[in-house]
Amino acid sequence: MTTPGTPSPPASPALWLVATPIGNLGDIAPRAVEVLSDVSFVACEDTRRTGLLLQRLGIGPRPLVAVHEHNEAEACSRIVGRLLAGESVAYVTDAGMPAISDPGQRLVEAAAAAGVVVSVVPGPTAPVAALAVSGLPTDRWVMEGFLPRKGEARDQRLGEIASERRTVVLLESPRRVGATLSDLAGACGDDRAAAVARELTKLHEEVSRGTLGELATRFADQPKGEIVIVVGPASAAAVSDSAIVDEVRIELANGASARDAAAAVARKLGVGRNRVYPLAVKMSRARA
Repeated sequence: MTTPGTPSPPASPALWLVATPIGNLGDIAPRAVEVLSDVSFVACEDTRRTGLLLQRLGIGPRPLVAVHEHNEAEACSRIVGRLLAGESVAYVTDAGMPAISDPGQRLVEAAAAAGVVVSVVPGPTAPVAALAVSGLPTDRWVMEGFLPRKGEARDQRLGEIASERRTVVLLESPRRVGATLSDLAGACGDDRAAAVARELTKLHEEVSRGTLGELATRFADQPKGEIVIVVGPASAAAVSDSAIVDEVRIELANGASARDAAAAVARKLGVGRNRVYPLAVKMSRARA
């Protein structure tokens, strides 16, 4: 049994998910350095970037295997085979926590299904860091990742965010952040509270807080650096009838009665059941 603060040696076989800095090298955990030094090999999103990171951490040359979004499915079987043969592996992405808006989920799923031990060395992750400094509610929140770039899929996601009663965290590229903020303002209203976190943990870290309308104007010109957008929750009054109708339609299609559909949608959207129930009854009768 290890004492608090004492790094535990990697078990073998084991898959270790190791968080890496999102900008400031000083954020690397001491246990991460130990695990990266001791495992049989390191799987990573980009071998060149990971090789440079290991060099900067003072870790000698390590066997590196590329596992990224384009080859993850194929690479999983090979890595699981090596794990079952008794090797241990650490998986890192370019920055942050593997499997959180980064590759890694398939590898975790495959390893767990094969009975391999999966452990984690937690650390920096941009979505959580941005949420923490946003000044927006943190008791209930949802990670949306990157929005679809265009079309009906984008419009649908924007509509869902407009009625979301939890704080929403999104990722966006500097090239598209202005357009996305403008679209969010159009869907949620100019006055919805929001924050934009840029270059977190880096020299030019910046957190801009305000309304979606204000931020859309502020970031109309393309900024530099990594971007996270945090959108405050909708108020009950901000949930439109159309959003309620969409959710009721889904519940009824899944076989719920008007009463049960109204209860489920009221809980999900945080609106009064007495507002939802008449719509549910009307829609249920129309279906009949």
